[in-house]
Amino acid sequence: KFVKQIYDNLMNKMKSEACNVLGSPLKPCCFKPKTGVYRDGYCHTDSMDIGTHVVCAQVTEKFLRFSLMQGNDLLTPVPHWDFPGLKEGDMWCLCVSRWKEAEKNGVAPKVLLESMHEKALQFVTLQELKENALDFE
Repeated sequence: KFVKQIYDNLMNKMKSEACNVLGSPLKPCCFKPKTGVYRDGYCHTDSMDIGTHVVCAQVTEKFLRFSLMQGNDLLTPVPHWDFPGLKEGDMWCLCVSRWKEAEKNGVAPKVLLESMHEKALQFVTLQELKENALDFE
């Protein structure tokens, strides 16, 4: 119980301090399916997030097939990682390097800027992201 309380306190601190690529507080990406490296619905990141899962994107079939061809199967459920498997239209916190790779190959999914962690800007420009932003922001 004590360890869970410490974990919850750390997560709350992370949530309250996180900013998006626009410089405002980070908004949730998706709760169904529950996304994020911590499965809390947000594209939070820290030193434990080796993949830097900071890009909130609406995945497409083209992107999912591209990712599979790169060795990252996002289609198949993996219950022990609380991963439901994705389908076209799902929102998901993607690794910024995979999104950038997909963008260079013309298959990048659209992104939700307000739900993208500011760390994404260490890898891609705000202009690149705006050019791929979802219309309903």
